[in-house]
Amino acid sequence: MPLRLSVIGTGYLGATHAACMAELGYEVVGLDVDPAKVELLRSGRVPFYEPGLDEVLARNIEAGRLRFTTSFAEVGEFADVHFVCVGTPQAAGAQRADTSQVFGSVESLLPHLRPGALVVGKSTVPVGTADQLAERIAQSGPEGAELAWNPEFLREGFAVEDTLHPDRLVIGVRSQRAEDLLREVYAPVTAQGTPLLVMDFATAELVKVAANSFLATKISFINAMAEVCEAAGADVVQLAGAIGLDPRIGSRFLAAGLGFGGGCLPKDIRAFTARAGELGAEDAVAFLREVDQINLRRRSTTVDLAREVLGGELRGHRVTVLGASFKPDSDDVRDSPSLDVAVGMQGAGADVVVHDPKGLRNAEKVYPNLGYEPDLDAALRGTELVVLGTEWREYRDLDPDRAAGLAGARNVIDARNALDPDAWRAAGWTYRALGRPRI
Repeated sequence: MPLRLSVIGTGYLGATHAACMAELGYEVVGLDVDPAKVELLRSGRVPFYEPGLDEVLARNIEAGRLRFTTSFAEVGEFADVHFVCVGTPQAAGAQRADTSQVFGSVESLLPHLRPGALVVGKSTVPVGTADQLAERIAQSGPEGAELAWNPEFLREGFAVEDTLHPDRLVIGVRSQRAEDLLREVYAPVTAQGTPLLVMDFATAELVKVAANSFLATKISFINAMAEVCEAAGADVVQLAGAIGLDPRIGSRFLAAGLGFGGGCLPKDIRAFTARAGELGAEDAVAFLREVDQINLRRRSTTVDLAREVLGGELRGHRVTVLGASFKPDSDDVRDSPSLDVAVGMQGAGADVVVHDPKGLRNAEKVYPNLGYEPDLDAALRGTELVVLGTEWREYRDLDPDRAAGLAGARNVIDARNALDPDAWRAAGWTYRALGRPRI
């Protein structure tokens, strides 16, 4: 009999994993404690924006392979393998990760597990979490039930592709049986040539935070070079292009600009630093604090640049911020650099209006006092300064002549180095960008 799967948590990771596992042919039940979210998913609608996911979700609900519930008893009775996909946000008032949802989910599942069930953690957790959960399952779970760890590596905007066609699969196991079960689950994926790496719990947990820390470091490195370029009158875009041709370095994640945000990189590097300190290895990752600080400085630098462009004073000036989501092709506004800049300029007295193709509803929940405009032309009309904060395609393709006909003054800050400086200057705009010389 084919394996049956459950997915605990139907946020960004969980809903995507559930839909894609059903797409691979499995019977899947997704669980969430939020009845409203469950009802939305049952109707075939995704509670967030992710390209292509709504089609996969609806197709597999219609095919009868995917359903959703609020009942732990139901998923415990149904599934052979349970994927835990709940959030691990930064703890309030601390750098560490809040793992209460992970432990709470396992505790709620334990009384309902069938003998031999496999619980698989996918959430990003501090190293050592899996050991604690495995002990708890061994103490209170049914005979043969055990834990495995299987970190996710999804990119928002590409989550369906990254689930169905990942560049690697990582599993942390303590038994051959657990390994065999996960090899069976992922057989349709590994048949495409995707490597599956088997390791212990601690290493599997560290793979995700180490990968995110490296990416954050690479982004902050090029932004540190942007600071030097600003001081020296050099061009960080040309610099990044030159060093990126070195095969030891590569060009990916060398786009200087406003820096990273979202629900993963910022909180993961902070939680990693905190956990390393608990383990007595704080000095080994001390550099991540500077990585974080470099990233945050790009936001304040952008506000300072806006003030400079507008003659030294933001108060009373109308500013349009293009982008609310932390990255394009997403409605996720968690720790959005663009929104942070908008808030900073508003705090300095500017009349700020924000446009975004998908993220305005979420942005309004977090920052209700900002101005929002869903129509791009209306957002640009009468503005004295345009700040590109999120590099959506429609902003990259924006005609500078058309924008000039709407704006009250032709000033643009390209905080993502995503626009063509020559084209914007030819249209009469004063063009400024992070890490590029003033012309």
